[in-house]
Amino acid sequence: MSISAPDQAIGSTHRSGRPSAQLAGGWEAGLLLFMLLIYLVGVYTNPTFFASGSAFGSVLRDAARYGVMACGMTFVIVDKDLDLSVGSTLGLVATIFSISYAQAFFDSNVTTAILVAIAVGVFIGFLNGWLVTVMQVPSFIATLTMLFIGRGFVLGFTGGKTIAYDTKARGDSWFFHWGETNSWGEAHGFAFNNQIVIFLVVAILAAIVLAKTRIGYETYAVGGNEQAAVYAGISSRWVRVRAYVFSALAATLAGLMNCAQNKGMDSSFGAGAELIVIAATIVGGASIAGGRGRVLGACLGAILVELIDVVLRQGIPITRVVQVAGIDMKVQQLAQLPPGAVPAFLGLMLLMAVLIEPYVMQKRVLARLIARLTGRPMPISFDSGGIAISQPATKGTKSQSRGVGVKGWRAFFYRRDAAAIMLALALWLAGLYLRPDFWGSLDNTFNLALAFTEIALLAIGLTFVIANADIDLSVGSVLALSASTAAFLMHEYGSDPLYAVLAALVVGTLAGVLNGALTVRFGMPAFVATLGMFYIARGIGAWFSAGRQLSGFPESYTLLGRKVIELLIYLHMEPGPGFLHNLAGAVSVQTVIMAVIATIAGIILGKTTIGEMVYATGGNLRAAQYSGINVNRVRFLSLTFSAFCSALAGVIYVAYYRSFNPSAGMGRELDGIASVIIGGGSVFGGYGTIIGSLAGAAVITLIRGLLSLQIFLPDGSSFVMPQHWVNVFIGLILIIAVLGDIWIRQQGIVGVWLKALRRKRPSSSVPPVADPAAAD
Repeated sequence: MSISAPDQAIGSTHRSGRPSAQLAGGWEAGLLLFMLLIYLVGVYTNPTFFASGSAFGSVLRDAARYGVMACGMTFVIVDKDLDLSVGSTLGLVATIFSISYAQAFFDSNVTTAILVAIAVGVFIGFLNGWLVTVMQVPSFIATLTMLFIGRGFVLGFTGGKTIAYDTKARGDSWFFHWGETNSWGEAHGFAFNNQIVIFLVVAILAAIVLAKTRIGYETYAVGGNEQAAVYAGISSRWVRVRAYVFSALAATLAGLMNCAQNKGMDSSFGAGAELIVIAATIVGGASIAGGRGRVLGACLGAILVELIDVVLRQGIPITRVVQVAGIDMKVQQLAQLPPGAVPAFLGLMLLMAVLIEPYVMQKRVLARLIARLTGRPMPISFDSGGIAISQPATKGTKSQSRGVGVKGWRAFFYRRDAAAIMLALALWLAGLYLRPDFWGSLDNTFNLALAFTEIALLAIGLTFVIANADIDLSVGSVLALSASTAAFLMHEYGSDPLYAVLAALVVGTLAGVLNGALTVRFGMPAFVATLGMFYIARGIGAWFSAGRQLSGFPESYTLLGRKVIELLIYLHMEPGPGFLHNLAGAVSVQTVIMAVIATIAGIILGKTTIGEMVYATGGNLRAAQYSGINVNRVRFLSLTFSAFCSALAGVIYVAYYRSFNPSAGMGRELDGIASVIIGGGSVFGGYGTIIGSLAGAAVITLIRGLLSLQIFLPDGSSFVMPQHWVNVFIGLILIIAVLGDIWIRQQGIVGVWLKALRRKRPSSSVPPVADPAAAD
């Protein structure tokens, strides 16, 4: 019997591998020892809680949902992809189930609600896979967009409110019992929730599929070497789509588990779950470079992350002496870490886990240390060249090639940023048409300019990063970090505003320095490095403010967020009545600051050698290296400058609102990235202009303004689009812009379609004239 090439490759892999290494290995043993150590720390710091059987049961119960999602994420990461949408998928599935099942909505039976929720989850998985494989959108962009769109749907469907159905749930105990503690656990004093059973079943099935079936072998082959897998006859596209479906199904199951436990849902379900799941999978031994990972390790990683979270949140029991009416009284309290410590620690853990692959696993540090201590021969270290994930390079666009040599006003339409400029103008005219009495007023223009400034500053820095073919997911969190730094120093220590501003800019810029060092020095993918910083910076910012709002800042500081005329009056430089006075009364200080930064950045990017090096680095990294460009320095400085712009936006944020809120900058990373892409930048690098990014920021600002516009209908009533849907619109615009860059600008798909149509036209009925020369 003959064996096909794929079967030969798969069979040889199966025979050569040890079964124990396919399901578990030394890495999992190390995780178990580390978990035991962490648990003993918990017992020592808080024996009342951790010495009981219920503590371990509660850790397993809370880790069960993350563990289920980690099972699906393992397939994606082993495939050398990433799924940032699992948290939103969980929240959206829980929302769909809840509005289908709840009496206040569709009031369907529980089986129908479950089937509808599963259908939505499967659709999300296929959509993610289709965008990444067929449409060639980078996985972090596709799933990041789905994260924000999914979260927008959750907020839009629920209105930000809780949906409860505990009364109706009593009639469907067969489903909701899976979220409760079973009788065995109650009889033995052990909080053994039924979700733990689901977790164990899913983990066993996923481990067997990945380690012992053709599905798993194909997953490892595609993640390890996709080109070789294709040559072996494996459909890499289907393997990657299948992994995204597995991941979405796991998130769907986790969402249903949440509903079963809470007998309801709220709009925060799944928020931030993507970090925990990715961190758990990588901590469990999966390689961000693909080709390596085990389900058991991912499950242990989920338990470990949850255990660390519980240990950090529980705190240490302490006894304080308080005087009451001159009498010393002992009060039992818990010393806990401040808000933000947990997400900051998890972000740090993610970065450390990613670095384990190239600097511990490949170099076999532990094995070499044991060999050195025991005097045995040194084992061979394996270096695969770092952990950076390669992605498609930017291709020359069809539209630009056709525009070569075009002069005058026609040349404008061949610019990559032309569409953004025209769209911004069209949106402004739409607002003027819908509300001419309000839209064109000076007050509305001023408010739009204020909202535009924050997004524009982020977009300016991101233009350099994206032109380098990198990405910065931390801009919103760095904004919050610098804002909290300035607010904390002025509120708690009464620092001078100038000192507070400088400190905020330094702290924010240092976050960019760390992003650059991780990306350039340690070879970490920029989206992973900045994803870790996303949580670290926001966690530290919440730590500074203790999770509360800060206010009461000096007037000399808040003038940065006021109109120019107020600053001139403060400096005793008020101009007399006339044009200058009116202009100073219309323009804000922050708009002037943004215009200065934009002008300088535009000149550097468009008119200097630095800008040429940025474009060269993003267009073709290897060619730029061969031409003598220090590409590492270019990428490092771009990430640092992006953080500086974010820090400046944070300083202005506090000055304008005259307070600091821990939610500052939330979701602004999507606004900034969308601004650059809409403005003509390419996620593959090599393109981007400051003018285009500013036009893209204007588009985002105008969309938000239009969605909050009160529109009067002919019958006298009015209508305002709920703000919960904003993320959906912006996410859709971003993915459309990315697809337009790939298929219209780079692939010239419109031209391909037109050529295909010409070929299908019927030929002329006149017979061709014979060529006499050919007959001779």
